[in-house]
Amino acid sequence: MWPPQPPPLPALTRAEGEVIDCYLRVLDLLGRINPARPHDTYGALRAAQTLVVAATGLRDALAVMFERGERELHGGTLTRAMLILDGERRAHRVALPLTLPPAPRDSGSAGG
Repeated sequence: MWPPQPPPLPALTRAEGEVIDCYLRVLDLLGRINPARPHDTYGALRAAQTLVVAATGLRDALAVMFERGERELHGGTLTRAMLILDGERRAHRVALPLTLPPAPRDSGSAGG
């Protein structure tokens, strides 16, 4: 049996689709950098380096929208598209955890 089909994406302009793709890419990278999430520093460093390129792509996509006369971001439509593309999970990785992790245990050395 096949998994259920996701709902269809709402109608987007090409520039809106590019904004959504770039925005979700930035979210993914910020999630990899988030210091509140366990990960290695090398992976976070690589994500931070890539973030510059992704943010430039997002800026360029928004500039294209503006140049074409698309002066308004249609929040409802863009939200539906991001939810269909798993944006909620991706944005969750950027957020801080709701509970504090346990404090590290003192190893007993006085550092002397």
